[in-house]
Amino acid sequence: MKTPKRIEPLIEDGLVDEVLRPLMSGKEAAVYVVRCGNELRCAKVYKEANKRSFRQAAEYQEGRKVRNSRQARAMAKGSKFGRKETEDAWQNAEVAALFRLAGAGVRVPKPYDFLEGVLLMEMVSDEYGDAAPRLNDVTLDPDQAREYHAFLIQQIVLMLCTGLVHGDLSEFNVLLSPDGPVIIDLPQAVDAAGNNHAFSMLERDVGNMASYFGRFAPELKKTRFAKEMWAYYEAGTLSPATVLTGEFADTDEVADVGSVLREIEAAQRDEARRQAAKAEDDAPPGKAEEPPPPWMQ
Repeated sequence: MKTPKRIEPLIEDGLVDEVLRPLMSGKEAAVYVVRCGNELRCAKVYKEANKRSFRQAAEYQEGRKVRNSRQARAMAKGSKFGRKETEDAWQNAEVAALFRLAGAGVRVPKPYDFLEGVLLMEMVSDEYGDAAPRLNDVTLDPDQAREYHAFLIQQIVLMLCTGLVHGDLSEFNVLLSPDGPVIIDLPQAVDAAGNNHAFSMLERDVGNMASYFGRFAPELKKTRFAKEMWAYYEAGTLSPATVLTGEFADTDEVADVGSVLREIEAAQRDEARRQAAKAEDDAPPGKAEEPPPPWMQ
């Protein structure tokens, strides 16, 4: 087939020998099967922002590091340079996540290189050497569903142990290879410690897995792995060896609203006293001192 223009730089650099066929086109990228020497790999070509259906919601961007303050200002303003920097950060997030997770032993496609907005990575194959199917395209028996669900919960734990949450995990971005599930599509991965939405995304990821596998093993729909693993994570005790039960008891403690309000009022009074003292120090000599407000007397 004709070589897509975006993949030409990889051929010129000797990273790719031949583009064989398109594999799929998704909401943020098009993927091609390419030949690299004697190996088949995938080239993921990211779509330009105005051609993608997936929008970079602010909650995914929160907590991501930028190179410098100039980049941050440009991204905030939405200038031409800023939009390019936002695009680069979005694409680089998946590349960084793949290298990070692969190094931690998470089942993701092995990344090889990233050039000019094209990610070169492992092709996940089935037993015949063809592209592996997505979970959404297979039918499982109850035992298989339980096995794969347990495996993916462990992968989510491994991801969280590295400080990442997938953020968009579902049966549509998990491939089923002969060796088991492989997690794909990570440009929206978020920093678990730096993103205020991390837990809600984790809960959604885990919930999607329970909902899908629960079609074949209904008891999985009642599990509560997200809250359980997050409790360990917040306590700093989550590890790849942590044994999860899928059960979690919400606390019955009622928030002491009155105590919180009293703390706020005390802080406001302290701040008022500091401001009054500062005003007194800054007042010109001889100026009459105003009496404090009644609530400070």
